[in-house]
Formats: sequence, structure tokens, C-alpha cells
Amino acid sequence: MSAPAAPVLTVRRLAKAFGGVHAVRDVALDLRAGEMLALIGPNGAGKTTTFNLISGQTAPDAGTVQLGDERIDGLAPDAIARRGVGRTFQVAATFASMTVGENVELALIAHARRETAVVDRDARERRNAALAVLERVGCADLADAHCATLAYGDAKRVELALALAAGPKLLLMDEPTAGMAVADRATLMRLATTLARHDNLAVLFTEHDMDVVFGFADRVIVLDRGAVIASGTAAEIRADPLVQAVYLGLDEPA
Repeated sequence: MSAPAAPVLTVRRLAKAFGGVHAVRDVALDLRAGEMLALIGPNGAGKTTTFNLISGQTAPDAGTVQLGDERIDGLAPDAIARRGVGRTFQVAATFASMTVGENVELALIAHARRETAVVDRDARERRNAALAVLERVGCADLADAHCATLAYGDAKRVELALALAAGPKLLLMDEPTAGMAVADRATLMRLATTLARHDNLAVLFTEHDMDVVFGFADRVIVLDRGAVIASGTAAEIRADPLVQAVYLGLDEPA
């Protein structure tokens, strides 16, 4: 039997405090290519701070974040993105005054680290590349629509396209279904699962909707007050008495 593939993401003893509040405490996780890993917990558990530490938005006080065989903790967000980390946010972030296609073209330019306008002879190639990315998320028909006119579910798919434009190995999705209709939530998460399986993309996501978590996560890690309190399959997490106590507000088991 062959050994399992090395993790795409390895986090060890990650910690961050703000003043006297320990937002993240000794967090560890591994994530492999093709895997959907959910990071859940009640409000204030440290989920978004953990995301910010991994993506470089916030510098850790302690611990390591490794992408493949390279440490990335302490690097700037743009440097981390160039190494193969894409991210979506709780609220879809696009340039509303631009078309969908222009948004993706701009993301492609940014990934190529071009600081000036692309010359005319690159326009067709850039447009085709943007359409190919949009095709992956089912939005090629929206290429000429202005982002300000999009339904929210479509805006979230476009944001996903922006994250994919850099060709990431690791995709971080912070509350991907927040604000979406129930049917749109399932559509977006099926899309993320397909990308993980077919493109060998490692996906780490936070989510409050437990139907989404248990319906799409291969594994689940539970945070409470900044620390990992449980890790396992959806079935294992459902049955965990400590997780039940945290979510239902019961006294923690002895």
C-alpha cells in the first residue's frame, strides 16, 4: 500500500492573542489535495482569525504554517497568494463598476505580477483565459454583465472565479454560503467539491450552516475559544458530546 500524499497545508501550534484575549491557541491541522476540510465553532471561536493567520492577513504570535514543503507564516498576503493560496470572503468582493470578465482579467494580471496595462496583443489571450476560468464556475455567460447587476449567488461564484484565477493549490473559503438562499448554498458547495476532486485542490472552509458542513466536508475540525476541541468525520463530530455541549450551550461533559 502506498503512503498517503504529503499534506498541502500543515499547521502546528498556531497562536494569536489580541491584548489579553487568546483568539487562537495551539491550533494544528493537516489538509491534503482533493480534500474538503470544514473549520467550525460558535461565534468568537477563532475561525476567521485562523484563516487570517494562514493567508497572511494577520501575523501569528507562535506556530508554523507550511504550504507543501515551504513555511509561509509571516509572509505578506500577496506573497502567500503567489505561492498558491486563494481565498474568498464572507461578503463577496468584486469591482462592481466592472464586468465579470474584466474582474477575472484583472485577477489574472495581478497573478502575473504585471504592474502596468497589458498590451493590446495580449487582449485576446487574456480574454480567453478569463472565459476559461469563468467556465469552471459556470459563469461564462455572465462575462459581459456588470458585477453590480449580479444576483448574490452569482456574485459568490464570480468571487470564486477570482480566487481560482491564480491557479491555487489551497483554497480558503470563509463562510462561503453566508447570505445565500438554501438552493444557492448547495450549488456553490457542490461546485467547490467538484473543484477539489477533479483539480486536486485542497479546500479549507468555515461555515455556520451545519447542513452544508455535514453534507460536503470530508473532515471537520471544531474550535471553541480559540482551541481545537474535536476533529473527525462528520459522523464522529455529530456524536461528540463535547461538541454537542458547545453548540447547545449545555454544561461540558466531565
